[in-house]
Amino acid sequence: MDYSKESIDRQQKIQDLKEAWIICYANNYRGKQDINKIRETSEKYLKEVDFLMEHGSVWEFKTAGRILQSRGMWKLIFSKLRDHTWDIQICFMKDKVNFNTGRKIVKSIELAWEEKTSFKLAEKFCQVWDIIWVIWDLFLTKHGELTIFVKEFQILSKAVRPLPEKFHWLHDKETIYRQRYLDLIMNEDSYNRFKFRSDFVKAVREFYWKNDFIEIETPVLGSSASWAAAKPFITHHNDFDEDYFLRIAPETSLKKATVGRFERVFEIGKNFRNEWSDPSHMQEFTAIEHYAAWWNYEDNMKFTEEMFDYIFNTLNINKEVEIKDKDWNPRMVNFTTPWKRIDYIEWVNKASWLDITSYKEWEEERLIADIKNKWIHFEWMDKMVVPTLIDYIYKKVLRPSIIWPTFIYNYPKLMQPLARQSDMDENMVEQFQLLVNGWEVLKAYSELVDPKIQQDNFNAQSGAIEKWDEEATSWDDDFVLAMEYGMPCQSGFGMWIDRIVSLLTEQENLRDVVLFPLMKSEKNYTDNI
Repeated sequence: MDYSKESIDRQQKIQDLKEAWIICYANNYRGKQDINKIRETSEKYLKEVDFLMEHGSVWEFKTAGRILQSRGMWKLIFSKLRDHTWDIQICFMKDKVNFNTGRKIVKSIELAWEEKTSFKLAEKFCQVWDIIWVIWDLFLTKHGELTIFVKEFQILSKAVRPLPEKFHWLHDKETIYRQRYLDLIMNEDSYNRFKFRSDFVKAVREFYWKNDFIEIETPVLGSSASWAAAKPFITHHNDFDEDYFLRIAPETSLKKATVGRFERVFEIGKNFRNEWSDPSHMQEFTAIEHYAAWWNYEDNMKFTEEMFDYIFNTLNINKEVEIKDKDWNPRMVNFTTPWKRIDYIEWVNKASWLDITSYKEWEEERLIADIKNKWIHFEWMDKMVVPTLIDYIYKKVLRPSIIWPTFIYNYPKLMQPLARQSDMDENMVEQFQLLVNGWEVLKAYSELVDPKIQQDNFNAQSGAIEKWDEEATSWDDDFVLAMEYGMPCQSGFGMWIDRIVSLLTEQENLRDVVLFPLMKSEKNYTDNI
C-alpha cells in the first residue's frame, strides 16, 4: 500500500512509542462514559477553571473517543474528542496531566533518546484521528464551551493514516461508498441514517413479536433458483461437486416451515438477484419476508398498514416525508393510512393502450409487435416471454407515476405462477404490491398451496427457461413434495428494507442506506473512467 509523508511519520512515532514500552493498541478499556451523558449531567460537576489550573483535576470520571482537531496554546492543548454519541472539547495543561503507558502512570518517559513529559506526549504523539481515553473534570471556557480538563490520558489506538484529502468535503461518492467508516466519523447525517436503519429493523421485529410471529433462518444456498422473476447467481460447491444458487428469496423454505406447524414465521436476511444496477436496484439486498397461516392477501394489506403505523409511532417519524420524483423534483409524500388501491389490469391497460388480458402465454411475438406499435421500448424484450413482457410494460408506463403509498392489486394469473388464483375469477391471482415514489417497497400474495397446480405452473415455467428467459422461475420438486403433505392456507409478504429506508431518510440511491455496498474493484473502476 502507498503511504503519504505524514503516514510514514506516524509509523515512526508508533515505533518510537513501542520501543519505549508504550502500548499503542490497547486490548480493552472499561468504565467509559458516553459524551452525551457527560453533556447532559455537566452542571453537577463543573469546576472553576482557576481552581483546575492551580490544583489540577480531582474527579475520576472517564471517557474515550477519537481526536478530530487539536491546537496548542503555550501551556495548553485544546482538542475535540468524538465518540458514538457526540463531541466535546478536551484540554491538556502543562504540569497538570499524567500519561498512562498501558502499563503504568508517568509524568514523563524516555522516548527516542529524549525525556518527554506527559504534556509533550499529548502535543506530539496524540494526533488527529488517534483514539484515546481520558480521566477528567469539567469546566466552561470564557466563551462558554463545555470542556474536559484532562487529568490522565492513554493512547488506545494510533491512526496510521489521516483523513484523505479528497474526503474532507464529503462530496466524493466513490470514496464514501468504499470507505464508509470515514463517512460515519465525519458526517453526522450519515451516522444517524444508519442508526435509523437499525432502529427501523428493530421496530419491525418488535411488531412481528407482538403479533405472535416466530423468526427463523433459512438457507442462502439452494439447488433451485425458483421464486421471483430474476436471474440467479450461481456458485460451485466443491465438496458436493454441484452447482448451487444464491437465493432469490427465502419463500420456499419459509412456506415449508408452515407445513411443520409454524403458523406465523418471518425472516430478515440477504437476497441475491443477478440483474442490473441503478439507484433503486442492487444485486445484493436485504428483505423481510413473512408467512401467516389462515390469512389471505386482504389480511396482509391490513397488517401492512398496521405495521407502518406502528413503525412511524414507535420511531416518532413524521408521516409527511419529502422525496424526489423520477424527474428529481421534491414531492411531499404522506404515509397516513389507509392507502389508495389501484387495479393493476385496469390501470396498465389505460397507461399502455393495450389489453394485457388478451395475450396467451405463447403469444410473445404478437405482444412484442403490439408493444413496439405503441412506441414502448425496453431492453431485451425480444428474449422475454409474455409474463415478463407484461411486467416490464407495467414498470415502464404505470409504476413511475405512482408517488404516494399505493396498493396495486388484481394481477393476471400468468404473471404470478406462485400466487393463488381468485375464487371469483380464475384468470386473476390474489396479490398486491405497495408502491411509493415509483419504487416497489413490498409484495404480498394469497399463497398457492395446491401441489398439482403448483407443479403445473413449474412445468409451464420450464418452457420459458428453454426459450432463454433468464428471469423465468425454475422448478423446485422438494417444495412440491412438502406441499403434498398438506400446506395450510396462508398469505406471504416480502419487503425491501433498503428501499423503504431510502424513502424514509430522503435518499435517492439505495447505496446511501447500505453500510458497505458492493463496488467494482478499484482497478476496474479506474479503467472505465
